[in-house]
Amino acid sequence: MRSSSAKDPTSDQEASSATLLSVEDISVRFAGIKALTDVSFQVQTGELFAVIGPNGAGKTSIFNVLSRIYQPMAGQVIFDGRDLLRLKTHQVARVGIARTFQNLGQFPSMTVLDYLLLGRHVRMRSGILSGGLYLGLTRQEERTNRAYCLHVLDLLDLTHQSAMLLGNLPYGLQKRADMARALALEPTLLLLDEPVAGMNVEETEEIAAAIVDIQEQLGVTQILVEHDMALVMGIADRILVLDFGRAIALGTPAEIQANPDVITAYLGEAFGENTTPPTFSSDDSSR
Repeated sequence: MRSSSAKDPTSDQEASSATLLSVEDISVRFAGIKALTDVSFQVQTGELFAVIGPNGAGKTSIFNVLSRIYQPMAGQVIFDGRDLLRLKTHQVARVGIARTFQNLGQFPSMTVLDYLLLGRHVRMRSGILSGGLYLGLTRQEERTNRAYCLHVLDLLDLTHQSAMLLGNLPYGLQKRADMARALALEPTLLLLDEPVAGMNVEETEEIAAAIVDIQEQLGVTQILVEHDMALVMGIADRILVLDFGRAIALGTPAEIQANPDVITAYLGEAFGENTTPPTFSSDDSSR
């Protein structure tokens, strides 16, 4: 079983040697509105890092900076040794960053498998002509990409839905398919923007187990933005708390629950004093 309270904080020496993403003093403004102000944090390779905070705290703005949708006014973002802020939006996927979104923007008439193949576009080299002829290397490339997509579908328990149209799936499976599409990229960093929003308890448990599977079986580093505190406290390694665009706390789930500033700004006294985080396992019985 996975238990957040049993985790030991990473030492400074280990953190410095395994840092995948470093965000330093990022500030984002829209006219007179400060979306982010001097936000800094690091994410370690293989870590499940969560960002929480009230609505409007700046959580999605961080994702938009990492996706190169927003250009910050100040600060630096280093990803896997690269200056991320020098990249254009269309280059982000190629360096190994994939993302899901709060609102589904899928193609309802596309099958689940084809949707994952769409997510593999940066891994494909065949052009229009060779793809149309479907010979030699192009055929082998198609087989390789399909095999990987089927592996991802199996990991997320979507094998039986591979030939179904996305529009015919229930909401929970559509969200899981969106995670699978992002994973089809074979990312180094996966950004999950409210993956259980609008889900019932059973669907939430299934997504939580899938997130743990992604970390434990694929070793993919993940940043999770989510309002479901039971889920966050149960699976995250470390948590960053934002309030009005500023970072007010960073630590393990146990440290965040005991932080008086976080309790005042977001969790509330009842959560901080009385809530015991649940545990989620990659072999969760709900899956």
